[in-house]
Amino acid sequence: MSISSINYGNSVLGQSVRNIQNQLSDLSTELSTGVKSTNYAGMGINEGFAIAARTQLANVSAFGTTMTNVNTIIDAGNTALQSLSTIASQVQNNAASTSQNVTASGQTIGQQNAESELSAIVGILNTQVGDRYIFSGTAINTPAVASADAILNGTGNQAGLKQVISERQQADLGTNGMGRLVVTGPTVAAPTQVQVAEDVAGSPFGLKLNSVSSTLTGATVTGPTGSPAAVSVSLGATNPNPGDQVSFTFNLPDGTTESIQLTASSATPLPANSFAISTTLATPAANVAATAANLNSALNSAIGTLANTSLVAASAVEAGDNFFNTDGTLTGTVKQNQVVGPPQGYVSGTTTLSGLPAGSDTLTTGFVAGDSITVNGTKLTFVASGATGNQINVTDSVQTLLKKIDSITGTSTPSTVSGGVITLHTDNAASLSITSSNAAATGPAAGFSALGFAGAGPFTPAQPPLRVSGSPLGSATSLVNGSASTVGWYTGNSGPGSARSTATIRIDQAQTVQFGAQANEQAIRQVLQSVAVYAASTTSPTGTNSGAEVSALSQRTAANLTSQAGQQTISDIQTDFANAQTTMKDATARQTQAKNALQNLVDQTEGISQDQVASEILQLQTNLQASYQTTSMLSQLSLTKFLPVA
Repeated sequence: MSISSINYGNSVLGQSVRNIQNQLSDLSTELSTGVKSTNYAGMGINEGFAIAARTQLANVSAFGTTMTNVNTIIDAGNTALQSLSTIASQVQNNAASTSQNVTASGQTIGQQNAESELSAIVGILNTQVGDRYIFSGTAINTPAVASADAILNGTGNQAGLKQVISERQQADLGTNGMGRLVVTGPTVAAPTQVQVAEDVAGSPFGLKLNSVSSTLTGATVTGPTGSPAAVSVSLGATNPNPGDQVSFTFNLPDGTTESIQLTASSATPLPANSFAISTTLATPAANVAATAANLNSALNSAIGTLANTSLVAASAVEAGDNFFNTDGTLTGTVKQNQVVGPPQGYVSGTTTLSGLPAGSDTLTTGFVAGDSITVNGTKLTFVASGATGNQINVTDSVQTLLKKIDSITGTSTPSTVSGGVITLHTDNAASLSITSSNAAATGPAAGFSALGFAGAGPFTPAQPPLRVSGSPLGSATSLVNGSASTVGWYTGNSGPGSARSTATIRIDQAQTVQFGAQANEQAIRQVLQSVAVYAASTTSPTGTNSGAEVSALSQRTAANLTSQAGQQTISDIQTDFANAQTTMKDATARQTQAKNALQNLVDQTEGISQDQVASEILQLQTNLQASYQTTSMLSQLSLTKFLPVA
C-alpha cells in the first residue's frame, strides 16, 4: 500500500487562504481607489443608473462652462455699454454748457473733444472677448465698426461723414442761401403782398412751410397752400400799428421747427427782428406799399439768417441720419385734387379717397370698395363703410390712410402730405414695400396713382446710406442710395431677428438665453451718430452767423443724446443682459442641486465606506494570520507523533 503526498495548494485550507488573500487584495484596491471595482461588472446591479448619472453630470459641467464664458462676454459688454453711456453724458454736457466760441479750427472746444470721444466709442464698439467681437452680431470675427478716421473722412473713393454733411448743406441751403425758399413781392399786380414759397414740391431739402399767423392790423394771411406750398401776407388799406407782428413757422430737415417773428415798428434805429412802418410818402397806399417792401426786406434777411444758422445745424443732423440710420422715405409725385382753380387744388390730408363728389377735395381717381393695397405684406382693403382692423373706408381721408400705413410700418416719423406730394416714412428702408392688387384703370392702381405712385408697384424707398442726387447740389430734389460711394460705418452683421438673437446658447436641456449685440442698434447708433456729427461739423471762424450756427448744432446734439420716450436706450440693452445673467444664475442654482443628487447616486453606487473597508481588511488580516498559524501547526505533524512510545 502506498501513501500519496498531501498537495497543500489543492487543500481546503490552501484554497481558504487564497480566497482570503484575494479578498484582502480587492479591499486594498477599494481602499486606495475609493470605488468598489475597477470594472463595471464589479459595481453591482445599480451601475446602469450611475452610468446615466455620469452622462448628466458631464452635461451639467458643460453647461456650467458655457455659462461662465457667456457671463464673461456679458460682463465685458456691460462695461463697454457703461463707458459708452459715460461718454454720451460727457459730450451732452459739453454741448449744453461749454462756451460756444469758435476757435481758429472752425470748431468749439467741445467739438474738438468730441472727435477724441468718437475714437473712444469706436474702440469700445470693437471690443473683443477671446475671439469674439461682441457688437458685431453673428459676424463674431469681424470688427463692428469702421475706424473713426474712415467714418469722418472716408477711404479712397468712398465718402465719409464730412463730405455727406457738406453735400447735404449745399442742397438744403440752395443756390441763393435762402433754404430753398423764394420770397417775392410786392409786385405791380399786388403792391401790398409778400409771398414765401418753397422752390419745388416734394423735395426733402431746405425749409418747409408749416404755418403763418398775424396780428397785423388790416392784413390777410393765407397758406400754406398750392404746389409748391406758399404763404402770403397782404397788408390792408392802412399800415399796421407799431407792435403788430407776423410769424412764420418752418419745418427743418431733422424734424425740428423754427419760427421767425417780425414786428412792425416806427422806431429809429429799427430794432432787431422788425420792419419799418413807412409814413413819409404822399398817400396811404404808397406808405402801405413801402411798408410791404420793408416787410419783404426784413423777411429776406430773417430767412437768410435762419437758413445759415438753424438750418445748417439741422442739415448736419439730417446728413448724419442719412449716413448712419436705416430709415428712409418714399415720395410720390405732385397730385391735384378735383377742385378747379383758381387756385388749383392739390391733394392734402383732408382729401377724400373715394373721388366723390366730383369737383370737390377728393382724389381725381378714387378708390372703390374691394380695392386693396399691400404694405409690408399686410393687406389693406377698402370698404364702403364700417371699416375694422385692416380695412379703410373709401370715404376716409388721405391722412387716415397715411396713419393706417404708418401703423403697419411702425415708423417713428409720421408720413406727410404737402403741396400735393405724399411722403411715406419708415424706420427701416429695407423692409418698406407697397403694392396695389392690380393695375386696372379703375382699380386700386388707379387710386394709388392718384396719390402720386403710378402703377401697381412694388414701391420701395431708396436704401441708405443716402446721398444727394443731381448737380448742382443746390438745385437737387432727391436722395439716392449711396452705398457704392459711401463708407459703410457698420461692418458687423445685421441678420434677421433681434440683435439679442444673434448669439444664443443652451444653458439647460430645455432652456436657452440670448446675449447678442450689434453696434447698429438704435441706442448705440444714436450715441455714435450724434457724437460723430458734432465732431464732423465745422464753420467759418470769422462768420457773422458762426456762433449761432454752432449754438444751434450744440442744442440739437444735447437733445439727441437725451433719452426719448418709446426709443431704445443703453440701459435697455443692459437690462437684457441682466435678464440673461439672472436666467443663467437660476439655471446654475438648479444644476448645482441636480449635480449634488447625481453625484450622491454615483457615490452610493460605486463608492465605498472607508471605515467599513478598513474594518473588513483588519478582519481578513486576522483570519489570514489564524490560517497561517493553523497551516504552520499542520505542517509540523508527522506519523511518528501518533506512534506509541517504545
